[in-house]
Formats: sequence, structure tokens, C-alpha cells
Amino acid sequence: MSETYQRLMACAAASDPFDAHVFACILAKGASEAPRPLTEAVGLSGPELARLVARVYPGAHWLLADWAASAGADALEEPDLRALLRDNATIPGADEPVWLAAMVARRSLQPDHLWQDLGLAQRGDLTGLLNRHFAPLAVLNTQDMKWKKFFYRQMCQMEGINICKSPVCDTCTDFPICYGPEE
Repeated sequence: MSETYQRLMACAAASDPFDAHVFACILAKGASEAPRPLTEAVGLSGPELARLVARVYPGAHWLLADWAASAGADALEEPDLRALLRDNATIPGADEPVWLAAMVARRSLQPDHLWQDLGLAQRGDLTGLLNRHFAPLAVLNTQDMKWKKFFYRQMCQMEGINICKSPVCDTCTDFPICYGPEE
């Protein structure tokens, strides 16, 4: 684990240990991308980041030393993915799913598997995060499709766009890409 992760976990409040772990992973991964401001790396505005840190890591004022007021410009699909996640929050109105929707949407723009882009140690942590905070959406991934592909497929289906090359995923030539192992 990175030094940033360890320092954050040492400051973790009496909040949920799994959520503290997930947020620390994402923040540590974003912090590793300096000189990019942390707010831009994780998709949270300065005030949102400050609220998250105050609630989950009250002793981690040092993390806020290098952040921009804005989360930076959104990529084209980012607002749609944030909305998809927020609309499927397990507990609507809670801060955690709002923060996580922004963070997952921003980090999904990175080139690796989503769990890696979030700084998580394994895909199971991502699945746990989604089952906990976005259960109505997570339960739709019945065949364990890779999460980025699943999100984009959901957004395309909402727009009436069929992205499969075949009417059934099992017979599509991209099946190993969408459902293969994540190493």
C-alpha cells in the first residue's frame, strides 16, 4: 500500500472500515498522479473533497494542501455515468454515493480495469463497493461483465443503442474481452 493510503487510514474516523479503505484507495491513486490536482484526478470539487476528508479522515488536513477549487472539465460521458450511478444509489441522498459516483465516473476514464483505476487491490473490492452503494445497478450485472463495459452498456441501452455485435453476448466475438479474467 502507498504511503498516502497508510496515512489516510491512520486518520480514519469511526466511519465504516470498508468505505474508509475504498476512499483511501481512490484518493491515494489520484494523489499519485501529481502534478494533476487531486480534485481533477478524483472528480470531486474542492468543497466536496474537503467534506469527504472532514468526515472520513478528520486528521488528514495535509491532503487538502494541493487541490483545485474545481474538479476540472468533464469528459463527454462523465455526467451520464455519474447520473446512472446516483440514480441507482442504495441510499438516495447520502453523501457517499454522490462522492463515489463522481469518483467512479472520473476514474473510469483511465485505461486500466476500473478496480485498478480506483487503486483497489482486487476486483472484489469494486464489486463490494457497487453492491453496497449502488445495489439496484449492481444486481443487473448477472453475468459478471467487467464493470466499465457494463456501465457503458447500460448507458447505451438507455439511449437505445445496441453495442453487442450479436443479439446474445455468449455468441459475440468480443465475449472474452467483456467477460475474460482481469489480471
